[in-house]
Amino acid sequence: MQLTDFDFLLSPEGQTLLHATAVTPITPQNHLQIASQLRQQLPPPHAQAIIDTLILRQRATKKFGHAAEMYFTRNALEQASSEIIAVYRAQRFVKVGIQTVADLGCGIGGDALALAQHVWVLGVDLDPLRLAMARENVAAYGGAGRFQPVQADLTHFAPPYVDALFFDPARRDAQGKRIYSLHDYKPPFSLVDRWRRTVEGTAVKISPGVHYDELPPATQAEVEFISVNGEVKEGVLWFGSLSSQASRRATLLPDGWSLTDLDAPGQQVAVTTSQNYLFEPDGAVIRAHLVQALARQINATQIDKEIAYLTTNEFIKTPFGRWFALEDAFPFQLKRLRHYLRDRKIGKATIKKRGSPLDVARLQRQLKLRGDKHCYIFLTQVMGVPTVLIGQSIA
Repeated sequence: MQLTDFDFLLSPEGQTLLHATAVTPITPQNHLQIASQLRQQLPPPHAQAIIDTLILRQRATKKFGHAAEMYFTRNALEQASSEIIAVYRAQRFVKVGIQTVADLGCGIGGDALALAQHVWVLGVDLDPLRLAMARENVAAYGGAGRFQPVQADLTHFAPPYVDALFFDPARRDAQGKRIYSLHDYKPPFSLVDRWRRTVEGTAVKISPGVHYDELPPATQAEVEFISVNGEVKEGVLWFGSLSSQASRRATLLPDGWSLTDLDAPGQQVAVTTSQNYLFEPDGAVIRAHLVQALARQINATQIDKEIAYLTTNEFIKTPFGRWFALEDAFPFQLKRLRHYLRDRKIGKATIKKRGSPLDVARLQRQLKLRGDKHCYIFLTQVMGVPTVLIGQSIA
């Protein structure tokens, strides 16, 4: 989509056609028919802009509550923060008294729309189309009077006088492949050091799969990993006034539970054989290297020093993962596992693995399950021994 096509979408004619076409959801079955009808009325680029906008709005409902009023490009939608994360993150700025923020690499405004509900936001991006979309998207959330778009190349950008910066570098390459190394971000992560000489309070959105050894020292920044409904979605580096006293944090949304390295200090957690219960920590806890802190909090041990599964003899309620009641454990042997499941009429199994080289899909076929019962199978190591754990989910 070009900027001229976007201008058409905002025109009275474009708005009328958008609303009229949106009455019928676009599906693979009716896509060509709707596109053909639009091309009879409009130049092909304008017709395509309407089709693309409506399709992306349908996809965006998983991320944004006002998706039906917003504008996207495909790549920008994929990279944009979801509303639930943006709102949570904006609250961290508000809680420390921030009143003005420069959103660097604001894209289509995924974070600006949440920030502008509370503070004044300068949205900076090189792409004029994304800036124009950000302006409309922020307005859809009622923040039009607190958002100022600025087109600029961040590699040559000098931060203005604001209370804080939020930097959202591109984490995909030109082919859409995810970038995990901080050194490969565009614009480069190294710009942060320069910007912080002017604005100390800075937050940087990073990939949840970032190479951990590339992160700044704990004395310089707090690293936070955020999961939504059990799936790790984003990482954030918090510098200066935006950082808390913790150096590592795992946050679980939508409920907002947080675990930090300050919550359960203590000695190294013991490694033992599996007990009555197995605990699978949330991915954010694992990425934040807080498995041992969580183990101390729930009085658990690890089943292996290299494995993130915890075990206890007592069930202790916690939001930071899932509990399973263990029914059996034995060294892995395909024939033994197959007989075990057949004897108990297990016809469905959810297979999880951690620390095992086995292919889950292939094992599912090899088990040849029959029956009406279900269980969880964990392929893992217990004190260095390849082991199968069998259990049922309880929380």
